[in-house]
Amino acid sequence: MDIFSKLLNEVKIPKFVKINYTIKQSKIEDPAYEVKRVINERNIFNEIKKGDSVCIACGSREISNLAIIVKSIVEEVKKQDGIPFIIPAMGSHGGAEAKGQEEILLGYGLNEEYVGAPIKSSMETVDAGYTKTNYLVQIDKYASQADWIIPVGRIKPHTAFHGKIESGLMKMLVIGMGKQYGASICHSMGFDNMSQNIQDFAEVIIKKYPNIRAIGIIENAFHQTYKIVAVPADCIANEEPQYLEEARSLMIKIPFEKVDIIFIDEIGKDISGAGADTNVIGRSPLMGRWKPNADTIAVFDLTEASHGNVTGIGNADVTTKRLYDKFNMENTYPNCITNHFPKAVNMPPVMPNDKLAMKFAIDLTYKANKEIGPRIVWIKNTLKMNEFWITENLIDEANSIEGLKVVSEARDVLFDVDGNVIK
Repeated sequence: MDIFSKLLNEVKIPKFVKINYTIKQSKIEDPAYEVKRVINERNIFNEIKKGDSVCIACGSREISNLAIIVKSIVEEVKKQDGIPFIIPAMGSHGGAEAKGQEEILLGYGLNEEYVGAPIKSSMETVDAGYTKTNYLVQIDKYASQADWIIPVGRIKPHTAFHGKIESGLMKMLVIGMGKQYGASICHSMGFDNMSQNIQDFAEVIIKKYPNIRAIGIIENAFHQTYKIVAVPADCIANEEPQYLEEARSLMIKIPFEKVDIIFIDEIGKDISGAGADTNVIGRSPLMGRWKPNADTIAVFDLTEASHGNVTGIGNADVTTKRLYDKFNMENTYPNCITNHFPKAVNMPPVMPNDKLAMKFAIDLTYKANKEIGPRIVWIKNTLKMNEFWITENLIDEANSIEGLKVVSEARDVLFDVDGNVIK
């Protein structure tokens, strides 16, 4: 028996029941049709002329139906006889290298064969002007040379700051297309000022490039396409805050007032900029803790699409060797250097497998009621909250919460010979 198994031998892993979480929210059934409808409804492509170069900027987040959406944009550009191409708009992600950023987009299915447009990836930027506070603003070289710029981004609450503008179109213009420079300079002024800084920088970019025609995407609580909007440059500043509030109203969170432990199967940059959306789990190295106020978080794995970027592991109290072995310094630390916040990647204790990570988390939770055991919520990731697992001692509370339904008997957790959960 290894030392960890010996030390944690007396810790018992409780049984779990499966929960379905249902909230009535609509979704777009035909994203391709909707993209074309909103583009034509607002006539945002009507000025594109034959031979015009059209830069379509895409970020590093997993967006539902992204490939279909981009393909539909490309088709509308070609109807105008424009010449579309795609750029990564993702700050320092992908190891702050052009190849790494291109690979992220290819991983989302944005290959030329499918979407009909090539990727042009570069970390080079050009000057776009100065903010009112005399900060230099820069933008992707390829975008600066295009006749038209189409940022395609998801509008949603941010995981590390709140304000009138958070994640969305302006952030994509400033930090995404600003590449490592844009991300670094905005983060260097602190998260307290982030929302206003994004607005100040975006104002410079929009003034310099009135050829911007944005496509915004809002997703519902279940990572489905809820709304697609077309926004010309001169309307972004006024309209994006409204779309942000709409996105905020759709968010789903772990619905319990207090739990002892959260198990998370996987984190990843494709899931959230913070690995796991802090708005869902109620914990952030920057903003502290809030509902569901978990004392301990265990994270078991990292998504392949993260390419070894373990940003967000700093929110965990224990993890597994499986995740640790995927850790890639070159793809992780550029984020820390850029955002000036290394706590997000602080590595917690590493256990050999899922079983020992679970036991470690339970052993850490000294505040749990010893008679009824720890109250645990177990989720796959923070994008997929339509179903998850809870311990039996949360059933009564679950039955009192609208939208929650217990759909299984209590089950023991099953492990393979290596001590990892059998899915």
